[in-house]
Amino acid sequence: MGDKLRAEGIKPRLLGYTWIDATEREYTYMSLSGNYKPFSVVFQAMFFRMLWQAGISEPRQFATDEDVQFLIDAHDKEPMRPGAAECISKLRDAGFTVWAFTAGDLKRVGGYFKSAGVDLPSENLLSCDTRGVGKPSPEAYRPLLEQLQKHGQPWFAAAHMWDVSAARRTGFKGAYCTVFEKEPLLELFGDMEVVADTLPEMADKIISMS
Repeated sequence: MGDKLRAEGIKPRLLGYTWIDATEREYTYMSLSGNYKPFSVVFQAMFFRMLWQAGISEPRQFATDEDVQFLIDAHDKEPMRPGAAECISKLRDAGFTVWAFTAGDLKRVGGYFKSAGVDLPSENLLSCDTRGVGKPSPEAYRPLLEQLQKHGQPWFAAAHMWDVSAARRTGFKGAYCTVFEKEPLLELFGDMEVVADTLPEMADKIISMS
């Protein structure tokens, strides 16, 4: 759809970002209001609304359900962020047990690790879908925190500042990587134990501070 979007003055990258960003907002609002829906369900439903907000007067004539499914399938096959596999390897070599806690579904997120050649045991991959409570609610993080606190104060690392800052307020140590958002915005979200520009550097700082 790239050429069609550009012909309308819509940058595909910006549309992709706003689609995910708006989905995160609606997903969170629904969870807070007691109407939890899996992220993937909200994501698919939001696409035509985003075309409307981008200036397409007849979104369902501009794109089809098949187009949306193509984009979702591509999203499901995205590679992990640069340096993610090395980051995990560094932490494991230093004696850490690595968990993943996602608002996405287990199959999709588990596929990211598998495609990157990272072995992540199924019991160490958790989704908000299991309890029906979305991040950044403290109740989403608290069960994992209570489980891991038995072994000391755990770290929470993310490339979304809203995510890691919420986990930190719940009781985790916080590590943030700017690989996705570029700007930490500490004046909004507060201090972090670790801020790094790459995921391997973030791992090194966590290890150093531990």
